[in-house]
Amino acid sequence: MQDYIITYTKVKFYPLNPNKEDIKIEDIAHALSLMTRANGHCRYFYSVAQHSLNCYQEAKARGCSKRVQLGCLLHDASECYISDLTRPVKRNIPEYAAVEAKLQAMIYDRFGIGDLSHEELQQINEIDDTLLYYEFEALMDYRIFEQKPAKAAAYTFDFEDHFKVEKRYISTFQKLITQSE
Repeated sequence: MQDYIITYTKVKFYPLNPNKEDIKIEDIAHALSLMTRANGHCRYFYSVAQHSLNCYQEAKARGCSKRVQLGCLLHDASECYISDLTRPVKRNIPEYAAVEAKLQAMIYDRFGIGDLSHEELQQINEIDDTLLYYEFEALMDYRIFEQKPAKAAAYTFDFEDHFKVEKRYISTFQKLITQSE
C-alpha cells in the first residue's frame, strides 16, 4: 500500500507526512469544488468550495481582516487531501483530528497565515458555524442551532457548476494574496 495520494496537479502527496511545497491552490480548489457538504445529505450538490467562498464573503461583509478572509477561504482545505468526517465521528477519533490539525496548520503556513491568532481562529470558526446553520436551513430545511446566528451577507445556496466554482475559488484566492491590509 502506498502512503501517498496523487493530486489533480499530479503531485505525490503524503497526507501523514506532508511537504509544504506540495500544497497547491489548484489542487485545493479543484478537489473542494467536487466535494459535497453534509456528507452528501443535501437536497442537491453543494460543494465545500461553495461553502468556503460563502465563509470568505461573510468575513468580508463583517469587515474582518484579509488574513481572516483568507483563513475562511482555506479553513477546509485539508479536506482535499484527507477528506472529511462528520462532526460526531471526528470528535471521537483523536488521531484523525491530530492529522487534520497538523495539515490545516501547514496549509495556513504555506499561504502566509500560519501565525493566525487565537482570536482570528475564533472568528473563522464562528463564521464557519454561521454558514453551517444557514446551509442546513436552506439545503435540508433543518435548524441545527436553537438560536439563529447573525449574518452580515445574503447568500444563495444554489447548485453551481463545479468548474465555475473552482475558477471563482482560485480567483478569490489570488485577489486575497495580492491585496495588502
